[in-house]
Amino acid sequence: MKVLEFHDGKDEDCLRLSFEGVFDPRAARETELEPFFQALEEHADGWMPDVAEGKRRRKYARAAIWKALEEKHNRDSTSFGLYRTRWPALDMSLGLWLPPRLPKLDVWLKLNPLSFFAEAERCRHLVEMVRAWASRYPVSHAVAHSSDDLMLAGSPDFGRDKETAFRDGFDKIYEVCWLNVFGPKLVDTVGRERMLSTPAHRVEELPNGCVLLVTRPTLADFASDEARLAQARAHAHLWSDLDFDTLLRSLRERSATLAPVEPRFHPDVAPLLSRVVDRTASHERQRRIAELNAWQPPEPEEWRPASSSLPPDVDNPGRALEIYSTLAEHLVALLHTQVPSVFEQTPESLTDVDFYFWREDFPKSRLRENIDAHAVPAIGAYLGEVLVRNLGGRWIPRQKLDETQVLVGNRVWFPFIRAHRYMRSCQALLDFSLTRLYRVAERHRS
Repeated sequence: MKVLEFHDGKDEDCLRLSFEGVFDPRAARETELEPFFQALEEHADGWMPDVAEGKRRRKYARAAIWKALEEKHNRDSTSFGLYRTRWPALDMSLGLWLPPRLPKLDVWLKLNPLSFFAEAERCRHLVEMVRAWASRYPVSHAVAHSSDDLMLAGSPDFGRDKETAFRDGFDKIYEVCWLNVFGPKLVDTVGRERMLSTPAHRVEELPNGCVLLVTRPTLADFASDEARLAQARAHAHLWSDLDFDTLLRSLRERSATLAPVEPRFHPDVAPLLSRVVDRTASHERQRRIAELNAWQPPEPEEWRPASSSLPPDVDNPGRALEIYSTLAEHLVALLHTQVPSVFEQTPESLTDVDFYFWREDFPKSRLRENIDAHAVPAIGAYLGEVLVRNLGGRWIPRQKLDETQVLVGNRVWFPFIRAHRYMRSCQALLDFSLTRLYRVAERHRS
């Protein structure tokens, strides 16, 4: 049973919901969790999970859930996942912490895309679901908000070291999200009367002393100026030490960071940079696009005029060509599973190779001696073979690989020197990409 995956494709902003409530471990599990699933099934408007996963995946049903909880039961905890096979994509986990630990019901939910929550009615259903959960399972703190914006806000540590954040949790109001549930302890810290008078779209005291707060009717437009004003007003009201103008300025800066930037990449490497951007975390992507718009790949220096080429100095040129071909095949053998196009030896396969090495953080994740001894010669030979095959190039063999050239038009190129520079660092993979050298050689072949 195939479910929609969050991690296989391009990272996108999504709904992030976290909920940690208290439950009674002495009660029958089915009875204790019935209100949770009843609220989910009633209010998961258009995004109801259809797969439950313990040790294996099953079609969503109560029986499948009880089975999953049984399969994943450890001494003091149990958990399972809920997913969807159709758009929108859902990644949801429910865990139970059991005695001797403090009994807790821990829910983590991501739903992609965030634009799914552009409609007020769909957002209202989400709020009603969380309200039902929080009324039945008292929380210390629960939120639903943009995942990207939470990342920019520093959630869940909010500038604290990991140990302090783990120890103290959400011990004061570090951030006001689109949807918030504040537990009795936080309510008492702020003052119940003050919290209930917060300027917001919805503020409601729940029967168990928790307070539900929603800043405005819709979530997807959280970065709009209207939404930021509402967020800043609520936060400044709840925490009097905070300055409204400072809060608003910070929120607007986060909105600017997330605002779409039109890619204007150098045309030689635009296909490569587009893929680099797609692999960038969504909350950092627009900043990365702006950086790459401003960045220009260095002009390749690994060439000479054909009139200044080094003459062949090998006894058996045919044997030298066989060696280059064999070295290129080593790269094919290394990458063919991850980069199937490497068989084709085309300009496009060079871009695929560039992206693979960048994605794998290859210069940092492999031993330097192996890179220099094996990867660099294979990459240089492969680049040379692509120049020969696609641009009508001709190898000029030399005893030293660094002196070996490929004649294309009125220039000779040094593919092994390029490969050496290319493998110096992850930034060098972009600065000295194989794709860039090929495109420049292509323009100078006549």
